[in-house]
Amino acid sequence: MFLQDKRYNDYNSYLKTLFPQRIQKISINAGFSCPNRNGEKGWGGCTYCNNQTFNPEYCFRGESITDQIKKGIKFFRKKYPTQEYFAYFQAYTSTYDTYENLVKRYEEALAFDGVKGLIIGTRPDCVNDTLLDYLAELSKKYYIMVEYGVESTNDNTLKFINRGHDFATCVNAIQETAKRGIKTGVHMILGLPTESHDDIMEHAAKLSVLPINSLKLHQLQLVKGTIMAKQYQEDPTIFNFFTADEYIDLIIDFLENLNPNIPIERFTSQSPKELLIAPDWGLKNFEFVHKIEKQLALRDTFQGKKWKG
Repeated sequence: MFLQDKRYNDYNSYLKTLFPQRIQKISINAGFSCPNRNGEKGWGGCTYCNNQTFNPEYCFRGESITDQIKKGIKFFRKKYPTQEYFAYFQAYTSTYDTYENLVKRYEEALAFDGVKGLIIGTRPDCVNDTLLDYLAELSKKYYIMVEYGVESTNDNTLKFINRGHDFATCVNAIQETAKRGIKTGVHMILGLPTESHDDIMEHAAKLSVLPINSLKLHQLQLVKGTIMAKQYQEDPTIFNFFTADEYIDLIIDFLENLNPNIPIERFTSQSPKELLIAPDWGLKNFEFVHKIEKQLALRDTFQGKKWKG
């Protein structure tokens, strides 16, 4: 049913159908800001966010995009000398600048030998027709994906975590991106305060009708230096952190209710040990994936089993 006999639609397997060589993302910090921090949309950012958790060791703000790509390739080439690369504009809101500056940054990355495309992380309220039309032209030659932080499909939750937009904004951004032939990615956080199991299954239903090419699922992580960490100190009762086994069961329930055509790129995230408050499962990403695949087999289930599409 799925590529490589998996019980879910694996993004890496999907990518192998498009590129003969292995593809590695190189994270770039291009010095962008965020409208939810500087007052345009809000102040202080999203309650869960500490952007230090996004930057790998080779990625330093202040260095040129070209230098960051060089360092990234040097970092990864030791293990996979023949692979090719995507430039991943990951830190903060990577469409939040003047059109001219954005074009300059994106094209500097694409000019580097071996870079086959861009992954652009952003907010759904920070794209416009002019930018999307430009990215549509790039997508005729390169692999272009706009990766949207959706986090929740519940407007009350989005308000609680200070996102500064509603879910309708997400739907519009994803649809406008996809209709231009640009790949779309979505981030979701499972286990946000106030959300029940039924709420999380509703996320799967709402995402299932959208044109999504990559879905990243993240467990709620409490990290130092965030508004959420302060909220936890003030009232820990509003938080319910999953054990690893509880989260695995939740993921499988989620997959059962998700459109099987949506590729899954990630099930968990790992914040730096020195920043993480909870939960600390002590598992690497590949170990977690193995546990999910084992449990899918034990439950004899698969992505989309309960989807009513």
